Amino acid sequence: MLRNYLKIALRNLLRQKGFAFINITGLSIGLACCMLILLYTKDEISYDAFHEKKDQLYRVTCRIQGKEGRNELYGIAAMIEGPSFKQDIPEVESYTRVQERDFILRKGRETFNEKASWADANFFSVFSFPLVSGDPKSALKDIHSVVLTEETAQKYFGTTAAIGKSLEFEINNKFETFVVSGIAKRSPQNSSIKFDILLPFNYLVEKEYDDNWLWLSYPTYLVMHKGADVQAVSRKMTQIYNRKARNQVAEASKHGFAAKFIWGVQPFLEMHLDPTVEHTPEVSNPIYSYILICIAVFVLLIACINFVNLTVSQSLRRGREIGIRKVVGGQRRQLIFQFLGESFLLTFCAFLFAVLLTEAALPFFNELANKQLSLSYLLDFQLVGSFILLFLGTGFAAGFYPALVLSGFDPMKTLYNRFQFSGKNYLSKSLVVLQFSLATFLIITTLFVYSQFHFLTTKDLGYNDKNLISLHVGQDRNMPLMATFSEQFRKAPGVVSVAPALGGDWGTVSKANGVDIDIAFRHIDEHYFPTLGIQLKAGRNFSPDFPADSTHSVIVNEAYIKKAGWKDSGVGHTVDFLNGSEQKLTIVGVVKDYHYGSLKEEIGPMLFTADPHMPFGRFYLRVQPEKIPQALRSVEATYRKLDPFRPFQYKFEEDINRRNYETEAKWKQIISFAAVLTIFISCIGLFGLVSLSIQRRTKEIGIRKVLGASVWQVSTLLSRNFLYLVLIAFVVAIPAAWYATQRWLENFAYRIDIDWKVFAASALLTTAIAIVTVGFNTFRTALMNPANSLKTE
Repeated sequence: MLRNYLKIALRNLLRQKGFAFINITGLSIGLACCMLILLYTKDEISYDAFHEKKDQLYRVTCRIQGKEGRNELYGIAAMIEGPSFKQDIPEVESYTRVQERDFILRKGRETFNEKASWADANFFSVFSFPLVSGDPKSALKDIHSVVLTEETAQKYFGTTAAIGKSLEFEINNKFETFVVSGIAKRSPQNSSIKFDILLPFNYLVEKEYDDNWLWLSYPTYLVMHKGADVQAVSRKMTQIYNRKARNQVAEASKHGFAAKFIWGVQPFLEMHLDPTVEHTPEVSNPIYSYILICIAVFVLLIACINFVNLTVSQSLRRGREIGIRKVVGGQRRQLIFQFLGESFLLTFCAFLFAVLLTEAALPFFNELANKQLSLSYLLDFQLVGSFILLFLGTGFAAGFYPALVLSGFDPMKTLYNRFQFSGKNYLSKSLVVLQFSLATFLIITTLFVYSQFHFLTTKDLGYNDKNLISLHVGQDRNMPLMATFSEQFRKAPGVVSVAPALGGDWGTVSKANGVDIDIAFRHIDEHYFPTLGIQLKAGRNFSPDFPADSTHSVIVNEAYIKKAGWKDSGVGHTVDFLNGSEQKLTIVGVVKDYHYGSLKEEIGPMLFTADPHMPFGRFYLRVQPEKIPQALRSVEATYRKLDPFRPFQYKFEEDINRRNYETEAKWKQIISFAAVLTIFISCIGLFGLVSLSIQRRTKEIGIRKVLGASVWQVSTLLSRNFLYLVLIAFVVAIPAAWYATQRWLENFAYRIDIDWKVFAASALLTTAIAIVTVGFNTFRTALMNPANSLKTE
C-alpha cells in the first residue's frame, strides 16, 4: 500500500512539474528562512550557558536615581564594591572584576593597538574558560603576569608555546613588562565575556587603588551560595553602601552630587538579552529575535498558502482518480493518508533544498546578523528536534486542508466531470488576501526604513563632517607636545585647519540661573568651531585677544540656554558651578545646537572651556578633498616623528557618524531581503493560481473570442478577480504597517513623518507586481487561437 502511494505521489509530481516546482521553491525558501532564524535564536538564548557555575553567577547592578526623573540602571561598580560585598554578605561565595581597556602593546620595536581585560586572580575559577597551558589558579596572581589566547600567542610569538615569554604594555605613559603565564582557548562565540589578553586586576589594586564608592567603572560578578536569597542580598548591598559611603556621598553633595544609588544583582544568564542595563558586553535586543521570527513565519506561511491554494485548485484534475478509488472501495481515511503522504513527500524535497539554501545563505546572513553561525549547530539535539517538528508541522499544515477537501469529493460527480467547489471559495480568496497583506506590510515597512535611514545619513548635523579627520594621540597631559602636534599638523600639505580637543566624550554637572544642568563637556581652543564649521548664534569665539577666556569664560550651546531658562541670548550670564568648582564663569558665546551624538538622542546642554589646565587628546583636521592621501602621509610622518612608540590611527568623522546607524543599515538589508522573498513567493503562487484558472476556462475563452471579445476584454476578465484581491490585501496591510512603523520610529529622537505618499507608492508597487504576474499569463492566453481553445477537453 505504501509503495503504491509513493508511486502515485511521484507520478503526480512528475506530471505537474511546474506546480511542483512552485510548491517546492516556495516551501524551501520558507523553510530555509526558518532554519536560519532557528540557528540565530538558538545562539541568542544559549549565551553564557557553558559556564559550570551559571546558576550561581550574578552581575552587580546599580540603579541611579537623580533629579529631573533620571533613572538609569548600570551593570558596573566601583573597585571597592566587590570586596566589601564579599566581606559583609554571607550569601556571597566569591567575586571577580573584569574590565576591558585599550592598550598600546610593544614587542621589540613594534607597537600595536590591542584590547586587554583586567581580571581578578580567581577569574578562571569563577568562569569556565579552559587554559591550554598554565595553572588556572595562579595564572593571574603575579601582578606582572599575562594570559593570552592561542590566536594572540600565535600572532605575537608564532607559537602557542609562549609561557615565559614577555610583552610590554603602556600604562600611564610608561611601558611595563608582563610575562606570559597562561594560554587560553578562544572565548566561545556565545559568551558575553570575550578576551584575547588578560592582565591581573591586582596590578590596579596595588598601583591605582581607589576606595571611592561613587566611581563606577568595573563590571563586577558575584558567585552566590546555592539557595541564596537574591532579594535579601540586594537589600544588604544597598545597606552596606549607605553605611560605608555616607561620608563620600556627603562630600560629593557639596559639589552638586544628588543621585541615589540602589544596588542589586542580575542573573548572569539574563545579561545578553537585557538592553535596559548600561555597559553590558555583547548585549542584544530580544526585539530583533522577535522580528526575525515574524519574518520567517511570514515567509513560511505564504509558502504554505501557495501549497494549499495550488493543491486545491489542481484538485479537479484528480477528480476521476478520486472517484474511481472511492467506487472500488477506497475509504476517506485512506485518501486523507495518501494526500498527506504526498504533502510530506513534497515537504521532504523542499526540506532538502532548504538545507542547501541555508548553507549557501549563511555567509550573507552572518554578515547581516553579526554572527558566526554554521550548520554544525544542527548537531545540537534540541535544534535537531526543532527542525523535525518544523518539518512535520509544515507538511501537516500544508497538506491537511487539501487532503480534507479532496477526500470529500462525490464519486458520481467527479466521474461525470460535474464536480465544482461549492460556494464562492472564500477560503482560497482569503488566503490570497492574507498572502499579499503580509507582502504589502513588508513593502511598506521597508520603504519607511529606507526613508528613515536616508534621513539619518543626510540630515544637516549642524557642523560639516565632510573631509574631517579625527586623530587620537597619547600623552594628552604633555601640553608642550600637544602644542607641537598642532603646529606641525598645520604645516602638512592639504591640511586646511587643525583643532585640538579633549580626548573622549566627557560629561559633568553645572549650575546656572539656579538650575542644576547635566552637560556634555568639551575642552577646546579658538580653532575648534571654525574647523568643524559650527556656527555661533550669539557672542564670540574664544580668542587670544582675551587672555581671561582661558580661566574665566565658557561657551555653551542653545540647549544649555534653554535648560537654564534664560529668555535672552545668554551672553554675559554666569555659570555658577562647574564640575565641583564654584568659580563663576562668564558665558561669552552661544553656538547653534549641533548633533554631537547620534540622531537617536536629543541634543543636550553642552559647555566648552579653554582652560589651560585641562588636557587635549584628540585633533580634528580639515583637509582638502583632492589632497587627502598627501595630507595623511604628511600627518603620519609628523606623528611618527613626535611619538614613535604609538601606532598611527585616524578616522573620518563622516564614517564615525555613519557607524552610529550600522544596526539600522543591517535591518534595512534584512527587511528588504524579506520583502523581496515574500513578494517572490506570493507572485509565483499567484502565477500558479492564474494558470490553473486559465486552464479551467480555456473553452470559455475560446467561445468569448469567437463571439467577438477583444484581447483586452479577455485579459481584463481573467485578471480582474485576482487584482481585486490584491487591492483588498493592501487595505488590510495599511493599519498594521502604520502601527509597526510608528512604534519603530519612536526609537529615534529625530525622525521622518509617516507620509501617505509612502503608502501610495507601496500600493502602486504591489499592484504593478501583481499586474505583471497576472498579465503575463492572461495576455498570452487571450492571444491564443480560439479554434485550439475549443478543441480542449
